[in-house]
Amino acid sequence: MAKSNNIPQIKNEEQYEALVDKGYSKEKAARIANTENAGKKGGKASTYEDRTKDELYEQARKIGIEGRSKMNKKELISALRNN
Repeated sequence: MAKSNNIPQIKNEEQYEALVDKGYSKEKAARIANTENAGKKGGKASTYEDRTKDELYEQARKIGIEGRSKMNKKELISALRNN
């Protein structure tokens, strides 16, 4: 029968090192680096440029950007990114 290896393993060593360098504790960095989706990008939302002006306006309304009714698509994108 094989012995179990109790040495901790890091799934995403690069992410672990980056987190430790940022000041995270080794324990917290290991937990984050060992998550199922460690190092993968998040959501599937489309980019602002791919959305319609109406969709951008609705998003701006939801987060309370003032002056949105007078903005064009480019201005809405800028306001959303800088909010």
